[in-house]
Amino acid sequence: MRIAVRAWFCVWFVVGALGSLGLLTVLTVGLYLLPVAVAAGALLAVRRGSSAGLPGLVSGLGVPLLYVAFLNRDGPGNVCTTTASGQSCVDEFDPWPWLAAGTVLFLAGIVLAVLLRRRTGTGGPALG
Repeated sequence: MRIAVRAWFCVWFVVGALGSLGLLTVLTVGLYLLPVAVAAGALLAVRRGSSAGLPGLVSGLGVPLLYVAFLNRDGPGNVCTTTASGQSCVDEFDPWPWLAAGTVLFLAGIVLAVLLRRRTGTGGPALG
């Protein structure tokens, strides 16, 4: 069975996102996510044709970083919210470095996929 380049991209994308999420949450659930990401990456690495979607790994690495930027969108500093039952304050990170890193990784994977697709001469858009 031949799997399309887009499908390999998506599978590698999930592995990259899982690995990045595992690194970001290593003190909690990351200890369980990282072995799954490594095992999935190892299984994919030995599959014929899977290397065509390897740029998806790079794009996937950026997704959890973009989520961290979204969670800290009101930062940096102490951010308080008031409700009818009280007040809650949390200390948030500066979202801009997370947004920049996540965007660069996400777009780099897509650009790399397009460039590799053109270089191999398969024609057409890589993800379209």
